[in-house]
Amino acid sequence: MNLRPQPLPFSFYLQDTVSLARALLGQLLCRRTAEGLAAGIIVETEAYLSKDDPACHAARGMTRRNAPMFGPPGRAYVYFIYGNHYCFNVTSGPEGVGEAVLVRALQPLEGVELMRRRRGIALNLVNLANGPGKLCRALNIDTSLNGHDLREEPLWIATGGPAHFDVVSAPRIGISQAKEKLLRFYIKGNNYVSRRASIERNPGTGD
Repeated sequence: MNLRPQPLPFSFYLQDTVSLARALLGQLLCRRTAEGLAAGIIVETEAYLSKDDPACHAARGMTRRNAPMFGPPGRAYVYFIYGNHYCFNVTSGPEGVGEAVLVRALQPLEGVELMRRRRGIALNLVNLANGPGKLCRALNIDTSLNGHDLREEPLWIATGGPAHFDVVSAPRIGISQAKEKLLRFYIKGNNYVSRRASIERNPGTGD
């Protein structure tokens, strides 16, 4: 596959955080290095809000770590967590308001062998980037890209994924506070999400 993905315009990011978290599904996350291009379809996101959301990094105001969240929308917010992996977020909301969307999982599309080498093990396609730390390793995303404008190389978001799909809203995972909020979104039936809701795995148990 020979992708030539074009960055999404700044206007794409001018929507509220929850809407942006949903709109990012199906878009392409692209990373170019000297080794080549690696890209995948965004299949799972989580929204983090400035109000009534203690799980949001900006809940207690601006710090050195979360400063990109208070900048313009459409920038990378990358942080190191648990002493072993990075997480990639897209800044959102008006400038001065600390909000962001965590990109949780990708469906690999381009540079698959490159992703496998970076992960260091012979993984099947499903397990390459089905989690925030996994996708950062697969795409070589670290804090050197913190604050980067996502309309520009070497890390950008482009259109070009599937046009039609259903979106599931589910509780966030991997956090200890406000995890009951239905602010995790993913493409229904997609095998590349980090964790599908039990209601989807067991149809007939609810709406």
